[in-house]
Amino acid sequence: MPVLDGNVLGGLLHEVFGTEMTTAVGTCASCGSSREVAEFVVYLGGPGVVARCRDCTALLMVITKRRTMNCVDLTGLSALS
Repeated sequence: MPVLDGNVLGGLLHEVFGTEMTTAVGTCASCGSSREVAEFVVYLGGPGVVARCRDCTALLMVITKRRTMNCVDLTGLSALS
């Protein structure tokens, strides 16, 4: 599965949040590392989009599409600003 950076999430995150999110800073709930979303490690090949922490590989966010709705799980982030 090809590994991409968080810039690939730009359009999808804009659709979900209504604003540019690749420059937002996310903090990993597992290791406490803080990075811009553009620096997350992203996998696109599954049933959804998966973003992992570049430092500890913990799961940060999962976005899946159900019919016409995006379902977003951000439980791996302790903060997103």
